[in-house]
Amino acid sequence: MSNLITDARRAGASVGLTFDSITIEGGLPLSGEVDVRGAKNLVTKAMVAALLSEGRSVLRDVPDISDVRVVRGLLEIHGVTVTKGVEDGELILDASKVRSAHFAEIDAHAGSSRIPILFCGPLLHQLGEAFIPDLGGCRIGDRPINFHLDALRNFGAVVEKLPAGIRITAPNGLHGAQVVLPYPSVGATEQTLLTAVRAEGVTELRNAAIEPEIMDLIAILQKMGAIISVEPNRVILIEGVRTLSGYTHRAIFDRNEAASWASAALATQGDVFVKGAKQEHMMTFLNIFRKVGGSFNVREDGIRFWHPGGDLKPVVIETDVHPGFMTDWQQPLVVALTQAIGTSIIHETVYENRFGFVSALQKMGADIVVHPHGLADTPRRVPRRDLEQAAVITGPTPLHGANVEVPDLRGGFSHLIAALTATGRSTVSNVGIISRGYENFEGKLLALGARFSVDG
Repeated sequence: MSNLITDARRAGASVGLTFDSITIEGGLPLSGEVDVRGAKNLVTKAMVAALLSEGRSVLRDVPDISDVRVVRGLLEIHGVTVTKGVEDGELILDASKVRSAHFAEIDAHAGSSRIPILFCGPLLHQLGEAFIPDLGGCRIGDRPINFHLDALRNFGAVVEKLPAGIRITAPNGLHGAQVVLPYPSVGATEQTLLTAVRAEGVTELRNAAIEPEIMDLIAILQKMGAIISVEPNRVILIEGVRTLSGYTHRAIFDRNEAASWASAALATQGDVFVKGAKQEHMMTFLNIFRKVGGSFNVREDGIRFWHPGGDLKPVVIETDVHPGFMTDWQQPLVVALTQAIGTSIIHETVYENRFGFVSALQKMGADIVVHPHGLADTPRRVPRRDLEQAAVITGPTPLHGANVEVPDLRGGFSHLIAALTATGRSTVSNVGIISRGYENFEGKLLALGARFSVDG
């Protein structure tokens, strides 16, 4: 747990967060407007993509979150100049002087982030070698990197495991490959794209992830000069090119943050307008939100979410890769489901340890039973996986204040929602982890009328 606390403090400090915990007076509806900027799951990868060129790239709508600062630090130790543009949230990335970095430098800048693995393809093209330290990230499952390493080997890379991490070289260059992913992994799809665009020949990627953030990354790579075709049935074809130029791009909005504020509005019986949210990338979430009993209104500049009054209804959710219900959406929504009349079931099929946040909700009065091996005898749409778990939520149960500790990014935001929903006072500690993916969350809470104080 000490490493988790250190990671939280480091993440918070990187974006100027001056407190370790937040004490919330719950029971008040959230009401007002919040603005969401570029998606964490796209912006950080777009920054890495700048390494593939030898020129200048401009990325807009970049949120000030700790993961962005981690990637910026990693780029800078590899010789990329990163400066702020004229527009708020604009970064200018100049990759004209890329250089190698040592294990110790990479490890020091990476912290708990898993981003260094995605530097491999671009660095192999630019320098002929890449280094990866031991990787961290949220404690939601093993998230093995073997998908990444196997893909790199397919391109002709040589992987050498060392005491400090992994060294990857390409003595004969990188060539097009046939890559078949055992699961539509977002990270492994990104790895393949970032490696294939400058590999000699054609790459065929099967069972690829097709999340909106992946499509936005493909759009960026095409702007840079890549030739990429998205075929039916999760097949992506990439024709390698010798060189790529820089790009100018405005990042897709963060649909995970948008869903989190929507869930907070529902759980607290509030009314929140999420500026920047777009319907087309949230349709699966919006369907569930409506089934539970929430209301929403799609506007040109965002989506309004509110609790219309009356009883919330139970639902059955199976998390899945896009276009299914995102695993990152279920954690914030669970808090609202504790207030629904009846029994809801969530089948978590993406990560094997995604219900670590539930113990805090149980402490606050929620009736949630986690089945560590899933529920085998229920009707299913998403194929069952060996690693899956299930949570059975029975409601409504009034939540009361408690002292809880943030376990991971989305679980941490769920704790904030629970504290806002509960009667009485709650203290949520290790909140630095939340700053990995939520820009200025304390300022947004204040704008929505939340009552809280912060502690160093």
